[in-house]
Order: sequence, then C-alpha cells, then structure tokens
Amino acid sequence: MNEHLKSIEEFSAKLQVMLKRQNYFAGEINNLWVELSNLKLKVAGDTYQAAPPPAMQKIPKPAAQQKPIEKADPEPAKRFEPKPEPKIVFRETKSDAAVEKFIGENVISKIGIAITIIGIGIGTKYSIEHNLISPLTRIILGYLMGMGLLVAGMKFKPRYKNFSAVLVSGAMAIMYLVTFSAYAMYGLIPQIPAFVLMVIFTGFTVFAALKFDMQIIAHIGLVGAYAVPFLLSDGSGRVAVLFSYITIINTGILVLSFKRYWKSLFYAAFALTWIIYLFWFIAQYDPAKQFNISWIFLCIFFVQFYICFLSYKLIKNEQFAVTDIFSVLINAFVFYAAGYAIISGNKITSEFPGLFTIFNGVIHFIVSSVIYRKKIADKNLFYLIAGLALVFVTIAIPVQLDGNWVTLLWTAEAALLFRIGRSKQVS
Repeated sequence: MNEHLKSIEEFSAKLQVMLKRQNYFAGEINNLWVELSNLKLKVAGDTYQAAPPPAMQKIPKPAAQQKPIEKADPEPAKRFEPKPEPKIVFRETKSDAAVEKFIGENVISKIGIAITIIGIGIGTKYSIEHNLISPLTRIILGYLMGMGLLVAGMKFKPRYKNFSAVLVSGAMAIMYLVTFSAYAMYGLIPQIPAFVLMVIFTGFTVFAALKFDMQIIAHIGLVGAYAVPFLLSDGSGRVAVLFSYITIINTGILVLSFKRYWKSLFYAAFALTWIIYLFWFIAQYDPAKQFNISWIFLCIFFVQFYICFLSYKLIKNEQFAVTDIFSVLINAFVFYAAGYAIISGNKITSEFPGLFTIFNGVIHFIVSSVIYRKKIADKNLFYLIAGLALVFVTIAIPVQLDGNWVTLLWTAEAALLFRIGRSKQVS
C-alpha cells in the first residue's frame, strides 16, 4: 500500500511540473499571437480585424493535487506589451578560439624566439666586423640577454606554460651561442671551462625539458644548438672542437629522448649529426692531419646512436617498425663507408679494409648473440642484426681477397648457410 501511495505522489509531482510548463508555453503563444496581430495591423491598416488567440486545451486537475498551480506569468497585462527586438551577438566558436590559441601560443612565440636568436647572432657578427664594442662586453651582454629570457620564462611558467617554454629554450640556445663565441672566437674562456659550461647548459636544458614536459625546449635549446658553430665560424677549421661540441649535445638529446620517449629528438640528432660529419668529411677532410680525429668521432657517433637504438628496443620494449630498419642500416653503413674511406686513404692502414669489414660483422654478431641468448627483444630485431653481421662477413671476402679465393669462400659460405638452414629449419 505504501508503494502505491509513493507512486501516486511521484506522478502527481511530475504532473504539476508539466502543468507549470504548459502555462508557461501558453503565455509565450499569447505573446507571439499579439506580436503577429500587431504586424498584420501595421500592414493592413484599419481594415484588419484581430482574431482572438487560439484556445488552449485544458488539462483536468488531478484529484490528489491539493495546492493550486502557480501561474508562470503573474502579470497578464504585461504579456501583450511589445517586446524589444533581440540584439544579434556574434559568439566565438571553439574552433576559432583553438586556432587563435595555437597561433598565439605556439606559432608566433616560436617565430619570435627564432628571430631573437638570429638577431643576436647577426648583431654579434656585425659588431665583430665593425669593432663597435669590445669582445668582453659582447659576451657579457649575451649572457645577460640569455639570463633575462630564462628568468622571464620561469616567471611566466605557472600562467603561460607554452610561451615560457619557448623563452627558456631560446635562453639556452643563446647561452650555447655566447659560450662558443667566447671560446672559439675571442679566447676569453679556456677550452676546459668552456666545455664545462656547455655540459652544465646541456644538463639544465634536459632538466628544464623534463620539468616542463615539453619537447619544444629540447628541440630549440638542444637541436638548435647545432647551428651555433656554423653561425660563428671564423674558418679556423677546429674540427675537434666542433665534434666534441656535437658529442655533448648528442648526449643530452639522447638521454632526454630516452627518458621521455621523444623519438623525434633521436631522429633529429641522428640526421643532423651524420649530415654535418659527412659534409665535413667530403669537403674538408685531410688524411694527413685529421686521421685520428675523423676515426675517433666516427666511432663515438656510431656507438651513441647504436646504443640509443638498442636501448629503445631492449629497455623500453618498443615494437619493431619499418623506421627501425632504416635507422640501423643508415647508422651501420655510414659508419662502414666513412671508416672504409678513412682506412683506405691512409698509407699505414690501407692494407686492412677487409679486417675493418670483419670488425663490423663481429660487432653486429656479438649484439645479435646477446639478444638471442637473453631473449630480450623481438625476433625481428635479432634477424635484422644477425643479417647485418652476415652481410659484412660476405662483403669482407671480396674486399680483402680477389680471384679464385672469392669464389671458393663464397661457395663455402653458401654451403654453410644452406646446411644451417636445413638443419635448423630457418628459411
């Protein structure tokens, strides 16, 4: 019985709400009718006779209802007064706001900081050529500019995160530029303190990118730093300084890309490093003077990217993709091609290109063996690295030998591979 009473009360309450809405709509219909009659009267003049408003169908009052329903319009006289014409308001849509925010916070700010950095570089070069201010003053002003942008970026971080990130990244790029200029052009900072400062800037840039959790800081602050040696180059040909500088930058970029899984940083560092190295090697390499430098930094760059690539696969458990094939092949064959050219162009090592080729195969064989025994990666990665080892071993035969030896060893290798494939059932 109580449940039925409760249901009756609920239905009565809902019915009261609906009756209130009906009264409200009835008032609105009357208002519209009056406005329509007034418009017809203006058009037809005195000949028009206004018709009465349409009668509304009355809904019987429920028996359980005790209180009368309140009227939606307590003053019916005001109902027939003409209402003011509504104002047209143009509202900004969400898409327009998003586009405006993207342009304001991302595009314009990045263009602005790029213009600032380029302007500082051009201004520095101009002041150098015309001796407008002393070298020490230029360096001090450069550091003050960088510190000002850095402080402003940190201050604006709570309210304008994107804009402050651009300021911080621009500040770090300026710090790199000024430090490189103070060492390479003016000799105001010795070599060891200059590289200590660059290591500090790299560490702080990594910290700032992690703190802001934004790639833009790393892209502008670190990748943008690759342009510094070329903007301030005086033609002295200090390639050891250049490659040491790039090694420091690469270390920061690769650590950051692995820490936050920002693969775009890895690809940017990979492409820029090998482009710079190959451009120098083709255009300016001197075998008589730069053999050791070219060989040392070739190995450093190869190991850096190889370890970073394997770390993604083994530690991050990243899935094997098509881009991985290109990354490994480009890294391996750039290292081999440049190393082969360096060894062949030197009188002492010109007899050992085959040994170098075998050395490449051994490196990849060791890596593939570790992957296979530990079972710490996808099989596709094992096949790729093992295939590289096999390729270099195959290449080493015609590189080091000639004539019938090539035919005999290739035949033996083919037989060995056929035997392994049949016994292990690996096509």
